[in-house]
Amino acid sequence: MILETVIVSPMEVNCYILASKDGGKAIIIDPGSEQHKIQKALDAHKLNVAFVINTHGHFDHIGCDDAFGVPVYIHSQDMDMLKDAKKNFSAFFEAHYSIKSLIKPLKDGEIIELDDIKLEVLHVPGHTSGGIALLMKKPQNRIVFTGDSLFCEGVGRTDLGGDEGLLIDSIKDKLLVLPDDTVIYPGHGPSSTIGQEKLNNPFLN
Repeated sequence: MILETVIVSPMEVNCYILASKDGGKAIIIDPGSEQHKIQKALDAHKLNVAFVINTHGHFDHIGCDDAFGVPVYIHSQDMDMLKDAKKNFSAFFEAHYSIKSLIKPLKDGEIIELDDIKLEVLHVPGHTSGGIALLMKKPQNRIVFTGDSLFCEGVGRTDLGGDEGLLIDSIKDKLLVLPDDTVIYPGHGPSSTIGQEKLNNPFLN
């Protein structure tokens, strides 16, 4: 399995590239900006993009959604953010992102598959209404992409239309129930594990 992290934009978004093998098809999670950096990682493995998944609809995670000419998956409750520059907050930075690609809605518990990669959608609202995490079921089962819900010793901000109480409850209900050795790959910052966050995350204790 290929799992590449490409850090993009001044906000240092973690864009993830997933594929089964060199020369195959790829999933891109949160292509926030800097298409050239993402494309360089794809080219290194001779990958063609099958689709994009957004963990949520904030502008720093969606800036290159249209760059690869493929469908974009996002939770149904964040779909309108992809079309509205005010709702995704790009208008406040004079970027005005409005995604033109085909947008496909996701729901809690849905399974996304590509070759031998299988991801389960976990609805983790609070940072945004439609925030999701992506739990890998195959080929490994101890990896979760947490978007801007859960970070290494942090949680997502909730001052941009979020709900702090809902976020904490969602993290506890959907993420902290995973095995302690599950590796979390967040939307920003370093990776961690569920066990480490149970012990060390000040927002959860």
